[in-house]
Amino acid sequence: MSAAVPGADGLLRCPWGDSADDYRAYHDTEWGRPVHGEDPLFERICLEAFQSGLSWITILRRREGFRAAFAGFRIAEVARFTEADAARLLADPGIIRNRAKIEAAIANARAAEALAGGLDPLVWKFAGDPDRPAPRTLAEVPAVTPESTALAKELKKNGFRFVGPTTAYALMQACGLVNDHLADCHARQAVD
Repeated sequence: MSAAVPGADGLLRCPWGDSADDYRAYHDTEWGRPVHGEDPLFERICLEAFQSGLSWITILRRREGFRAAFAGFRIAEVARFTEADAARLLADPGIIRNRAKIEAAIANARAAEALAGGLDPLVWKFAGDPDRPAPRTLAEVPAVTPESTALAKELKKNGFRFVGPTTAYALMQACGLVNDHLADCHARQAVD
C-alpha cells in the first residue's frame, strides 16, 4: 500500500521522502512547492529529462554539478552552447553523460528562448485541479494524467525534447502544479 511513514523525527512523510537524507530534505522543502520563473522551470525540465530511466536520487546528488555544467540553467546561456560545449559536457563526470539528453537540454534552451509568452505561463496553464482528493497511498498516485499528456504535447509542439507524459507529470509534481504528497504527509499541508 505504501502509506505515509513516520520518520526518525516523528513526522509522517511519503515513503520515498524518508528513505535517504537527500530525499528527506528535497521532500520536506522543495518537492511539490510551486516553482515559477523561466530559468527555474527550465532547470526542472532538464533535470527531469536527465532522470529518465534513472533514480531521482542520482540526479539530486549531482544537481550542483549540473548547475555548474549548464551555466546555472540560464536559458540565454545554454541556448548559445556549441558543439564544443556538448563535447565538454560529455566529458564532465559531475553530470549524467548521455549525448541525447545533453543535446535535448541545449535544444530545450533554444526552444524556451523562442517561446512567445514564455515557459512559465505555458507550463502553469496545465496545473491540475487543486480540489482533487489527496492520495492516501502511493498506489493512488498516477504516473500520467490527461494534463501531463497535454503538457508534453504542447512542449513537443514547441520544439522540446525528452518531455513525454511521464516526465511531464514528474515535472508537474516537482514544481507544484499538482500536490501528490500523501494525505497524511506533513508536507502536504505546507504545500496546500
